[in-house]
Amino acid sequence: MNQGDPLAQLRDIHLPEPGGFWPPAPGWWILAALVLLLVAAVIWWAWRRHRRNRWIRDARQELARLGAAARSDNDWFTELNALLKRCARQRYPDQHPDTLSGPQWSDFLARTEPALDRQQVEALVNAAWHPSPRIEPDQARAVAERWLGGQRC
Repeated sequence: MNQGDPLAQLRDIHLPEPGGFWPPAPGWWILAALVLLLVAAVIWWAWRRHRRNRWIRDARQELARLGAAARSDNDWFTELNALLKRCARQRYPDQHPDTLSGPQWSDFLARTEPALDRQQVEALVNAAWHPSPRIEPDQARAVAERWLGGQRC
C-alpha cells in the first residue's frame, strides 16, 4: 500500500444488520388489534345468539319428550298446546299469544306459520277439550314440529 494514497486507507462499505422480526412495525400492531377486536365481536355475537335461541332448543327437547309419551287423551293435547303457547309468548311477546284460545289461537298459529294445514291446526287446538280428538298424536306432534321449525330468531 501506498502511504500517500488517502483512498487506500478507507475500509469497505458495511451494511447495517438486517432487522429482526421483533418488534413488529406499527402497522402490524394495528392489524393485530383489529383482528382481535373482530374475533371478540364474532364470539360475543355468537354467544348472544346462542343464549337468545335457547328457548327453541328447550322447546324441541320438550316436544321430543311429549312425542315419546304420546297418547290420545286431552291432557296430552293440553300439554302440547301449553308448550306452543310458551314458545309463542317467547317469540311474539308484543302480540300476547298466551291469552288466545280457540279460533283465535288456531288463527295465530296458522298466521305465524303459513305452511301449516289449517284443518290440522284447528284439530290440534280443539283436541285439548273435545272428548274424541280429530287428530292423532303423531300428526299433532308433526304440526308442532313444523310450527317450531318455522320460528327463527
